[in-house]
Amino acid sequence: MVMLLRNAGGGRRKRRAPIAEINVTPFVDVMLVLLVVFMITAPLLASGVAVDLPKTRAAQLPSSDEQPLVVTVDRDGRVFVGTQDEPVEMEALAPMLLAVAQENLEKRVYVRGDEAVAYGKVIAVLSLLQGAGFRNAGMVVDPETAQRMMKGG
Repeated sequence: MVMLLRNAGGGRRKRRAPIAEINVTPFVDVMLVLLVVFMITAPLLASGVAVDLPKTRAAQLPSSDEQPLVVTVDRDGRVFVGTQDEPVEMEALAPMLLAVAQENLEKRVYVRGDEAVAYGKVIAVLSLLQGAGFRNAGMVVDPETAQRMMKGG
């Protein structure tokens, strides 16, 4: 007796049509991860020494693409360069700025002084910058207060 088996591996199988849609779920996952990473790191990049800037009526300088050097004098009279957490001694300030500026004396240098610090300390920093040869040194003030004062408020 011979038994015949039907479709025992020899029959045709139905093939599914390829999906023509793009799966965006992995893309959305990656974008959400990047968003969280940037939200966490952005405040860390903009950190510096906290100072209360003095108020003025002066208009804000136009911005340029070049990043300026920033020297900060805090409430206690300590001097910081850039976003460093360690204070710099006055004797080491000029050589450090010259090294950071790569001997470019045309580089813009901003001095941020707390409004409670002695005026002479900020002037000493500006004088040191001038003595080192920097030609573009300026002081940073609170821009919102400056705009209110310009409007007469």
